[in-house]
Amino acid sequence: MAVDDGANLSRVLMSHGLLVKRSAIPAIQSVDDLDRLIQDALDKSIRLLDEPTVRALIQSGPNADRTSRTGDDPPASAPEGKIEVASGQVRGDRGRTIAPMDAVELAQAPRPHGLDHYSLADFPMEAKDVSSMIDIHFDITGNSVTEGRLSDMQSCFTDRLSKIRRMILESGTLSRRPSRISDAWRERKARNSPEREVTVIGLVEFKRFGRNGDIQFALEDETGSLECVLYSKPEWTETHPVNDGLLDDDVIGVTGYFTESGRLRASDIHRPVLGIHDKASSGRDAAISVAFLSDIHVGSKTFLAAQWEKMIQWFREDPLARTIKYFVMTGDGVDGVGIYPGQERHLSITDLYKQYGELARMIEELPDWVDTIILPGNHDAVRPAEPQPALDPEVQQDYSDVTFSGNPSDFSLHGVRVLAYHGVSISDFVSSLRSVSFEHPERAMMAMLERRHLAPSWGGKTPLSPEPEDQMVIQTVPDIFVTGHVHGHHASQYKGTHIIHSSTWQNQTDYQRMLGFQPLPCILTVVNLETHAVASIPFV
Repeated sequence: MAVDDGANLSRVLMSHGLLVKRSAIPAIQSVDDLDRLIQDALDKSIRLLDEPTVRALIQSGPNADRTSRTGDDPPASAPEGKIEVASGQVRGDRGRTIAPMDAVELAQAPRPHGLDHYSLADFPMEAKDVSSMIDIHFDITGNSVTEGRLSDMQSCFTDRLSKIRRMILESGTLSRRPSRISDAWRERKARNSPEREVTVIGLVEFKRFGRNGDIQFALEDETGSLECVLYSKPEWTETHPVNDGLLDDDVIGVTGYFTESGRLRASDIHRPVLGIHDKASSGRDAAISVAFLSDIHVGSKTFLAAQWEKMIQWFREDPLARTIKYFVMTGDGVDGVGIYPGQERHLSITDLYKQYGELARMIEELPDWVDTIILPGNHDAVRPAEPQPALDPEVQQDYSDVTFSGNPSDFSLHGVRVLAYHGVSISDFVSSLRSVSFEHPERAMMAMLERRHLAPSWGGKTPLSPEPEDQMVIQTVPDIFVTGHVHGHHASQYKGTHIIHSSTWQNQTDYQRMLGFQPLPCILTVVNLETHAVASIPFV
């Protein structure tokens, strides 16, 4: 077996259960018979190949011939009873020509769901060698102060407008200083041509697509509101608001001039600029990994228990699993009780506390070096309005070595910033934006980052708590952005940020079957905190 590339070599060794250090790769590449080296290591119960171990294996086996022979040594003679002929063939004593026995290079088998292969060399450190370092920057638990009054709602929207307006101004992309809407309206007769445009920033009050490739919407701030219209331009992409759409309560800037009817004819829409993000790294001293999954739905008849046990076995045996320090679950750990009419027919565990007890038992099966972080989702025993607090202390008492946080949660792992959100608002993005679908939840996540907001629409599919300070604003661009809820799977990067849509551990439900939606279950997404390499491991 000839494998020259270091990454491919690591994958080949990984397929045999062997973990290889980078320093050992040159020595392994020098051997003639890689298959024999692998077999020697397995026979000696060796699972970690460092350079001294590889050298010892080479010297003790047939691969020693290549490394010990000098350039002056004569080539080995043909076997007795055979004579050499051209092109490396040999002729036996009966005069028949025997073809050379060259190794056949086999193509790597495709992985389930079309997932990419990964290199174990990109996951260099075992988790047991590193202490935990979890810093939570925001969690609503114990910090919710709303009384649900109209004044709280007004404060929430005013705070959102103030924060995102500041981001737009700091982007430095506006050609003129924005005016308050009341001031712009007062000056509308003077601002009546493309040469005398005005800029305003506000919240989208309503929106609709017109018949002429335009989008019509109203914009409001603390001082008033006005109607706007924006016509499409050929150079604008499908994700530009004029083609894609707007969400209710989006915060945007608009530049344009007033028509005779008093409508602002916009020339463009402004958002905070999302540049290429420079991700933080945990450093070589903490080159461990974090694993993401979501929507386990313990207690449901469609929970995939056998695949969970397969993952637990993988944690006990696989070299990649030994690099995982953190296990992040982004909501819906249990199926809950009374979440929707007739749910009891679909439950294998009908008691809510027994569902959480079973989840605690399952997490206890993880190796000791793994620290678990749990967020709630819309099936969990917390208030439905977001942001949601962490699970109740009465539920938490069944768990050990678990960090409970609210939804969303903004935290760092060894300096790498993670924004974790269950993802209910993806439904609002699907219903409002043409480019977003349940098959592509990552597009909703990209739209959230562009807007700097996780759930803009009040009164939509996402219940929101009117906190005086809008905690759903994305104030710091994360290194890793992870959601769940939709039961798909995705792992990529968008403008420097990891976009992870965590996989579910629930099979297709009756409701999903009715909609024709096929989930992508039982895929564990692993991200290394130093190299930022990503591996998606299927257990189906």
